Amino acid sequence: MSMIVNRRDIDFYLYELLDLEELLKNDRYKEHDRDTVTAILDLAQQIAEEAFLPCAAELDEHEPVFEAGRAITPDSLKACLKTFVEAGLPAATFDASLGGMQLPMLVANFMQGIFQAANGSAVGYIFLTTSNAHMLEACGSDALRARYLPPLVEGRWFGTMCLSEPHAGSSLSDIRCMAEPLGDGSFKLTGTKMWISGGDQDVSENIIHMVLARTPGAPAGVKGISLFLVPKYRVTETGEIGDFNHIALAGLNHKMGQRGITNTLLNFGEGGDCLGYLVGAEHEGLKNMFHMMNEARIGVGMGAAMSGLAGYLYSLDYARNRPQGRHPGIKDPNSPMLPIIEHADIRRLLMEQKVTVEGSIALLSYCTQLVDQQEMAEDAAEKERLTLLLELLTPVAKSWPSEYTLEANKHAIQILGGYGYTREYPVERHYRDNRLNPIHEGTHGIQGMDLLGRKVNLAGGVTLSIFEEEMQPALQAAAGSETLAAMGEALTDIWQLVKRTVETVNQEADTVARLSSATPFLDAFGHVAIAWLWLRQAVIAREALQNGAQADADFYEGKVAACQFFYRYHLPQAAEKLRYVASQDRSVLDTQASWFTGQ
Repeated sequence: MSMIVNRRDIDFYLYELLDLEELLKNDRYKEHDRDTVTAILDLAQQIAEEAFLPCAAELDEHEPVFEAGRAITPDSLKACLKTFVEAGLPAATFDASLGGMQLPMLVANFMQGIFQAANGSAVGYIFLTTSNAHMLEACGSDALRARYLPPLVEGRWFGTMCLSEPHAGSSLSDIRCMAEPLGDGSFKLTGTKMWISGGDQDVSENIIHMVLARTPGAPAGVKGISLFLVPKYRVTETGEIGDFNHIALAGLNHKMGQRGITNTLLNFGEGGDCLGYLVGAEHEGLKNMFHMMNEARIGVGMGAAMSGLAGYLYSLDYARNRPQGRHPGIKDPNSPMLPIIEHADIRRLLMEQKVTVEGSIALLSYCTQLVDQQEMAEDAAEKERLTLLLELLTPVAKSWPSEYTLEANKHAIQILGGYGYTREYPVERHYRDNRLNPIHEGTHGIQGMDLLGRKVNLAGGVTLSIFEEEMQPALQAAAGSETLAAMGEALTDIWQLVKRTVETVNQEADTVARLSSATPFLDAFGHVAIAWLWLRQAVIAREALQNGAQADADFYEGKVAACQFFYRYHLPQAAEKLRYVASQDRSVLDTQASWFTGQ
């Protein structure tokens, strides 16, 4: 049993839930079939288990150090990333013209997930680079793409995203980093960026930063932000690495988790001119950066889900093999001890992990399928429909897995008992790694405000109608099943509650009051989305069982049982949250700062 992946589950998502084989009929992906996809995932699993997993604990214990103005990383990090690059995996989703594999994002999502479960902080360098390169491909000029894209796709250079600043945090409208035009197409950048993952390291030949900054006279707020490509080392017209570009590493942030990837404070323009190049149009930086941010948000959600999966698989294996105690009715101390999986509460803790982890993976897989369908869509109306649906679900895909698979990691620790919180076992590390994900790429609260403040009302609220259309096939299938009909009815009822809640909130004129319960709404909406995907899984599993799928009977029975557990225990919690949101309770808003301590 692998400790980082359940390949049977991946096959279920790819071929039974989301019909990858239909996707592969598209001209873009015609070089691939089920055999090539299996071979790629086999390779990913092999490299992850042989090169990434063995050094995960070492990278956690021996984080990068700051010496003579540079970040120095362990040799094991360099070795595992070299293996990844030499296998050609950084090029997975890029065009064949760039040396890429042209894999669907749906497949690349699982390839990425395997590495995230094995050693998420190490592979973070690569996947930040992939998102960086995708944004450059979408928004950059021909000249920038020609000079910078090939080394990024090949994995020789790594990339970052530089948004936050020490004084501003997530408030991008308050950034101060400046970019002054020099008259030759380049800009001189000055300022400081904070919390930059991979912002300095000694692994790649160069680092390509994507930096949000203001130009002189730019409008205030986010409308005045532009996006710049800023290399650590300047690059000549022939693509060779030139002089240092005066990006000073001011320090490393020491994190509770994901310690293998540097987290940096960078000063641009310290000690000399720091040159950057405009990506896209001036003052459209935030819009362009969202190409990278939205991809990264799905990536963060997948990283969270895979941290949850790794904890789940380890605690499941432990529960099957750890003898301890006896059933409550057995009083004879000489009777054999039971594997702890035989105890009811251990099974509950395992089921809690299963429903959140596998539900999260289903959501993230569905979102990456939407990305692929956007790429293939030829009809403008269909493309817009897919775009709106993905806009609605992206904050959920980032946040719900980050919040709830963290709970799964907590349950994994609980199953191991005292062993669980010691560093001799990996489950406490997965918990610490995962705790960063509710903050990465926009905090949980920011995603809630995005969902309730913008996404449910896009295009006049059509996003909710589109999502409702997506739910209908599963609801119709469940209605014809004696086992699943009640769950379909429960989902229908709570969806009506979602819509009524949005209508109630939209009647509030005060923006602060309207968004004060955005986070509970995000949690509840996520529960509804996960419930729908669990119902889809259960419909497929029930049909397979009825058709005599004896070899996989246990797998399918587990899907149905997990769906039932989620509907009976978790979905009712969403209803309570929605009622709270709709009540427009002001107990939080009306609480004064001094009331928290009485002074």
